[in-house]
Amino acid sequence: MAFKSPSYLSMFVFLLTVTFTVDLFAQQPTWQRIDIPIKASLRGSAVFQDTLWVTGSDNTVFVSPDAGKSWLNRSVISEKMTDFRDIAVFDRNTAIVMGAGEGEQSVLYKTTDAGQTWKLLLQNHEPAGFFDAIAFWNNDTGLLLGDPLDGFYMVKKTEDGGKSWRRIAQVKLPKMLVKEAAFAASGNTLITGENGQAWITTGGFSASVYYSDDFGESWRRQSVPLFQQSQTSGGYALALNTKQQVFVIGGDYLERPASYANIATFNDNKWQKVDAGQRGLRTAMTCINNICVTTGKTGSDISYNHGVHWQAFDDASALKNDQGFYTLASDNKLILAAGTNGKVAIYHLSD
Repeated sequence: MAFKSPSYLSMFVFLLTVTFTVDLFAQQPTWQRIDIPIKASLRGSAVFQDTLWVTGSDNTVFVSPDAGKSWLNRSVISEKMTDFRDIAVFDRNTAIVMGAGEGEQSVLYKTTDAGQTWKLLLQNHEPAGFFDAIAFWNNDTGLLLGDPLDGFYMVKKTEDGGKSWRRIAQVKLPKMLVKEAAFAASGNTLITGENGQAWITTGGFSASVYYSDDFGESWRRQSVPLFQQSQTSGGYALALNTKQQVFVIGGDYLERPASYANIATFNDNKWQKVDAGQRGLRTAMTCINNICVTTGKTGSDISYNHGVHWQAFDDASALKNDQGFYTLASDNKLILAAGTNGKVAIYHLSD
């Protein structure tokens, strides 16, 4: 049989396919690991320009003033140990960290010198009290979410940067549902948005989102289509993309890697499931421009079109079922991730 040379057209298609494959491979996102020298469980994170913050168990706070090249231990010194599961950062030097735990373990501390010193702002004295998340619209006005007291979630508001707090009246909140719960997984169960908007997500057998459009003064509840077949399932986090479209994410921490509905978004005046591969519990999400990333302990996902379509974005350097993180934050074309045993990573977005 005579050998036939490939046609110019087939050779062109071949070269185009090879070029596209190589280019696609080159564009695959990768995490840059920069773990900090402490074995804390890191559940809080924030980014302000090139200043990075991570917080976690045993009063842990670490700050990087140079986009992750170096880290300073700015942990809170106190006889009472807590787990800092959320942080709100206002500028390079000013931040509030939230400790989560039973009774007096739930606290707020504030720094104005990048963590060199801390001032106690608020301490919970309710035996059944438990702080879950904080979020601010600006330097002065913000909210604090806590576990339910007397059948209603504890929502407090400050208008002086955290110096004083008042509880939102129960008549302004829906009574919680049977077998409903709030989680303090990574401080993302409460977020704020433009024009006085705010959202709270809950879990259990009655996964819901509470919505306010008047700076937290009143709330109404909406059901969300997330996995909610156990007391530990439901909503674990909220996020906004750069279009100000709200997302709720979650799952079940007792079945982290299982397959179930773990992302939903509010579109066309209703909550709709988002198919991100149903790759297990997700506890944080963040967006820069058109790129969004969501994560949980077992893995991460990335979207290049504002959260419409997703693909796997796991930390390939980690062991199976530990290829994700607990918390995410972003600013200045940089996404910060943190998780178990001092695990920290950065994803730099290309220009």
